[in-house]
Amino acid sequence: MNLDWPTLVAYFFGGAFLCNAIPHFVAGVSGRPFQSPFARPPGEGFSSSTVNVLWGFLNLVVAYLLLCRFGAFDIHAWQHVGAAGAGMLLLGLMAARRFGRFNGGNNPTGK
Repeated sequence: MNLDWPTLVAYFFGGAFLCNAIPHFVAGVSGRPFQSPFARPPGEGFSSSTVNVLWGFLNLVVAYLLLCRFGAFDIHAWQHVGAAGAGMLLLGLMAARRFGRFNGGNNPTGK
């Protein structure tokens, strides 16, 4: 398999956008407010559930474009899955640390 670095970078960011889509979309369809870039202050305040559904869906569209329309993503190619998985893991860890302080996630006792 020929390693195409621009494609692997696209898959990395596709995984990151997919990871970002999940909490926004789930919070939105659950009817709960959640942090978003459109809140005041951005990324700290809460946006409505409608805004989060829209933001989550946009992230899902970008993830689709990067994973399915850029190159030929192969679920059996460890390089492709690894790049997307690394993007998901890195963004997931960054988001957990960043937003955990707002939702009690950085304190194991929940206080």
